[in-house]
Amino acid sequence: MSTTRKILITLLVLFVIIQFFRPEKNQSVAESPNDIFAHYRTPENTKQLIHTACYDCHSNHTNYPWYAEVQPIAWWLSDHVNEGKSEINFSEFASYTPKKADHKMEEFVEMIKEGEMPLKSYTYIHGDAKLSDAQRTELAKWAEEIRSQIQADIK
Repeated sequence: MSTTRKILITLLVLFVIIQFFRPEKNQSVAESPNDIFAHYRTPENTKQLIHTACYDCHSNHTNYPWYAEVQPIAWWLSDHVNEGKSEINFSEFASYTPKKADHKMEEFVEMIKEGEMPLKSYTYIHGDAKLSDAQRTELAKWAEEIRSQIQADIK
């Protein structure tokens, strides 16, 4: 048997073996009582926009594509979602202290205005998550309104 063939068989066996090691999925069954929409009034179109462009990575419920069943892609997606939730988790937003919540929304506005979110790697696959300038303005305005409410609570 040739060396190339041995390497290919070994890689195939490793690929099959890693399929049995799956990360936990980010899919809660119920909406969290700490969800941002349970505490802050949000127009329905803005809420839908946030669900479409943000919730997969920044909430406790990710809608996984078919390829999330294949390792090592699932590991990469899991890491990406965990990192996103560490930056801001809309499902747990009300559990933040007012100062932390204000800072999270300040960062949210900055990332949206500068076009850093949603990530290009996400919008490449999820075309409906691409934000127009008007949508970015809408999200920034919404976040600034929430910041105003939070700042009123801080004082």
